[in-house]
Amino acid sequence: MWKALRNAFKIPELRDRIIFTLLALIVFRLGIYIPIPGINLANWARFFESLRGGAVGGLFSFFDVFVGGALRRYSIFTMSVTPYINASIILQLLMSVVPKLKEIAREGEEGRKKIAKYTRYLTVFLASLQGFMLSFAISKNPSLLSPEINAVGFVIVSTITLLAGTMFLLWLGERITEKGIGNGISVLIFAGIVARYPQYFGQAVVGNLTLTGWIFLILIFVIIVFGVVFVQQGERRITVQYARRISGRRIYGGQSTYIPIRVNQGGVIPIIFASAIMVIPSALATFVKSPTLQSLFASGSLLYLTLYALLVFFFTYFYSIIVFDVHDVAENIKNYGGFIPGIRPGKSTEEYIQRVLNRVTFVGAIFLVIMALLPYLVRGAVGVNIWLGGTSALIAVGVALDVLQQIEAHLIMRHYEGFVKKGRLRGRR
Repeated sequence: MWKALRNAFKIPELRDRIIFTLLALIVFRLGIYIPIPGINLANWARFFESLRGGAVGGLFSFFDVFVGGALRRYSIFTMSVTPYINASIILQLLMSVVPKLKEIAREGEEGRKKIAKYTRYLTVFLASLQGFMLSFAISKNPSLLSPEINAVGFVIVSTITLLAGTMFLLWLGERITEKGIGNGISVLIFAGIVARYPQYFGQAVVGNLTLTGWIFLILIFVIIVFGVVFVQQGERRITVQYARRISGRRIYGGQSTYIPIRVNQGGVIPIIFASAIMVIPSALATFVKSPTLQSLFASGSLLYLTLYALLVFFFTYFYSIIVFDVHDVAENIKNYGGFIPGIRPGKSTEEYIQRVLNRVTFVGAIFLVIMALLPYLVRGAVGVNIWLGGTSALIAVGVALDVLQQIEAHLIMRHYEGFVKKGRLRGRR
C-alpha cells in the first residue's frame, strides 16, 4: 500500500489532483470555524447542548455529524451541501413520475446538463428557504443574538451568508470533481464526517472506557468497515445473451453481457428518509407536552427503534423501485435482441428480474437496518456518546472506496502496481 502511495506521487497529473483535493479540504475545514455575523457563540453553544436531550436532539446531532460540526459553531458552512443533496433526491424521485423529466434524462449528455441545471436552481431555492427558516427561528430567541444587531438584520445577514456558503461548497465540490480525486460533493461530506472521529476518541478516553470496551469498539469498527465494503461492492449479475445477426457482410451481436443489480441500491437515502420521518412523532409528543408519549418516542426507546427499523426497511424497497425500473430494463433487452438464458423475452424476463431484485434488496434492507440501529446499540453497550455506524460509516467507507478506485485506475493505466495485488477493485481494468 505504501509503495502504491509513493508511486501515486511519481505521476505528475495524479500528484496535482491529490494536492488540489487536500488544499480544497483545508479551505472547507477552515470555513467550519468562521461564525455567521450576529450570533452569540457562547449562548448558541449552550442552547445547542440543551437541544441534544430533547425530542429533536437526535436530528440535530445527526445533522451536525453530517456537516462536520458546522451547526454546533453556526458557521458559514452550517448547511454544507445538504440543500444540493435534497435537490438531487427530489429530482430523482420526480423523474420516476414526471414523463417530461424522464425524457430529458434520456437525452444523453445534453439531458444530463439540463438536469444538472435544474438541480442547481432547486438548490438555490432550498438553500434560501432552509437558511431563512433557521435564521428566523434563531432570531426569535434574543439571547442567541449579539447586542449589536436586531432580529431583522440578523435574518437577512444569516440567510444570505448560509446561501453563499452552500453555493461556495457546491462550486468547490465541482472543482474537486474536475481537478481533484473522487466526487467532490461526496469528498466534502466525507471530510466533515471523518473530522469528528478524533472527538469520538477523546470522548472514549474521557469516559474512562475499560479495556473490554476498547476491544469491543475496535472490533465493531473493523466489522463495520469490512461489512460496508462487502455490501457496497456486492452485486448480483444477471447474464444476458444477444443473438447473432447477419446484415450484408457484417455480423452483429453474438456476445454475452450482464445486468449488475447492486445489493445496496439506495445507499444512505433510506436511513436519511427514516430519520427525518421519526422526528415528527417526537416533536408532536413534545408539542402536546405528554410525558407518556415523550417516553414512548424518545430517541433510543424500544418503540422508536422498532418504527425506525421498519421505515428503513420500507424505504430501501421503495427507493430500489424508483432507481431500478424493471420494465424499462426488460424492454431494452427485448428491443436490442437480447435474452436471459432459459427465460423468454418480455413479461417473463421482467418477472424474473423483479424476483432477483426483491431477493437482493432484502439483503440490502437487512444490512441498512443493522447499520441504522448500530449507533444506538454501541452507545448503550459502552456507555459513551459515540456515533459509530449508521449513515456516517456508509458514506465514509463508500467515499474512501471511490477515491481508492480512482487512484488505482490512474496507477494501473500507467503500468504501476495498484493497492490490491490479489483480487480486484472496480477501478482496475
